[in-house]
Amino acid sequence: MTTTSPATAIAEATAASPHRPVPPAVDELHYLIRAQYKLIYVVSAEEERVEKWLRDLAVLDSPGLRERWDVTNWQPRQLIKWSCSQGFRCDTADVPGDIRDPIRALDWISGNLTRDAVVVLRDFHPFFNDPMVARRVRDLIHVFGDASQAKRSVIFLSSVVKLPMEMEKDAVVVDFDLPDRQTLEDIVREQAFAGARSPRFGKNFNKVLESPQMQREIAEAALGLTEAEAAQVFKKSAVRDKGFSLKTILAEKKHIIRKSGILEFYETSQGMESVGGLTNMKDWLNKRRNAFLPIAQEFGLPPPKGILLLGVPGCGKSLSAKAISQAWQMPLLRLDVGKVFGSLVGSSEENMRRAIKTAEAVAPAILWLDELEKGFSGTKSSGSSDGGTTARVFATFLTWLQEKTSPVFVIATANDVSMLPPELLRKGRFDEIFFVDLPNRQERDEILHIQLKKRHRDPQLFDMRKLTDATAGFSGSELEEAVVGALYDTFDEGQGKTDISTESLIAAIREVIPLSQTMRERLSEMREWSKSRARRASPADDQKPLTDDNQPKLEM
Repeated sequence: MTTTSPATAIAEATAASPHRPVPPAVDELHYLIRAQYKLIYVVSAEEERVEKWLRDLAVLDSPGLRERWDVTNWQPRQLIKWSCSQGFRCDTADVPGDIRDPIRALDWISGNLTRDAVVVLRDFHPFFNDPMVARRVRDLIHVFGDASQAKRSVIFLSSVVKLPMEMEKDAVVVDFDLPDRQTLEDIVREQAFAGARSPRFGKNFNKVLESPQMQREIAEAALGLTEAEAAQVFKKSAVRDKGFSLKTILAEKKHIIRKSGILEFYETSQGMESVGGLTNMKDWLNKRRNAFLPIAQEFGLPPPKGILLLGVPGCGKSLSAKAISQAWQMPLLRLDVGKVFGSLVGSSEENMRRAIKTAEAVAPAILWLDELEKGFSGTKSSGSSDGGTTARVFATFLTWLQEKTSPVFVIATANDVSMLPPELLRKGRFDEIFFVDLPNRQERDEILHIQLKKRHRDPQLFDMRKLTDATAGFSGSELEEAVVGALYDTFDEGQGKTDISTESLIAAIREVIPLSQTMRERLSEMREWSKSRARRASPADDQKPLTDDNQPKLEM
């Protein structure tokens, strides 16, 4: 007699059950339909998933759902679906499938819908450009308002929010979020239960069924995908890898997130060891690397919000964002603020909201905004230049940054402090603002070690003290450029038969004109600004500030 493990029993029960965990949006829709709200706008790209839940809400034949909402007597309602390509469709009644014109469809709803019903209008938002359509939709409120008539609700189902101004007070908007981890775990168990029947690879899936930890890891890797996308990539992994492969899931997830055109799934293999210096910032980050774990939440720690990195270009701000992602083992999502702004009215704000929701669905994650001042520049003048679009998008981001509770760690970088809106620098937006200055002597030594090792050279073969003295005032990127320049020069001179030396590096250093010379006044202003407004990312340099009198002298 064989025994069934608890994990397998749970998986079998999950696979046999038609219901997944009830999303918060479903609770909201139930109460809206039950309260006879006339116009409801549901925002979701998961048309099939939403309509399955709407069917359950309309019929309410599940004892579990009736008990959840304390409903004893419920008269089932028809679920009628309409699209401009298929007309009306209904599984429980005869409806005209030849009405594809939106105004004719609204006329039919107004004059022929006499039973309790929930009507779903798919992708109806483009038709709101017609004033006649918007007026006919508002007319439904008066038609449905008669107490002697049936209980009817119209639901607009679309992946974007686009309501005419005159309808904003008439319709309620419900965001149908992407599936959470618990829902994805159910899908993992369903797929594993199906795969366990394979005579050759069943043991691979049985391991997943027996391990709640593996189920959790696989589900977390799929966060940010729709139910359909998650099921598809799990099947793809089963076919390709004969089991569940996190690498396959993450690769597919990267392509799907990139399709939005706003967020980019950024992969990196560089950890904090690739970042030279910045010891103050590294210590701060190291204390918070485990703040997203359940044990930290039980201890009472709130998840950190994020950091703002200001300072000299080429000193490791962007590199730090990539390194933090690798060190914390969290996905890195890069938000291109320039791609947020669209040509259609309202599309820019919707793009920002969609990017935020995707980041929250993937959480815990890191959201990286590079060169923030360029993306949000001109917020003060946008009222006259772009109708206030930049200001509204910026306000959406600021409000989320202040109020967010999701474990999304924001890393924003900026080079020009003067272009940043003052609202962004207020306490509460970010946990800390770090000023990233030119590397000090010890940091230059560390960066040179990193760059030489990166190119398979032994730093012990070079006069590091001489190189460190010669590169006073150099940024990290300028140090890298000096090493690369020396490699090119040496290869060209010796055709690969000789190697770089201290002398060749010194010669390459002489060819670099550092920012500390070309932007001396600007750097002085930035340092003065940071003294009372930001925390230094690294200890101050022990050398005197660069002037014409104390520029480094290179030995010949």
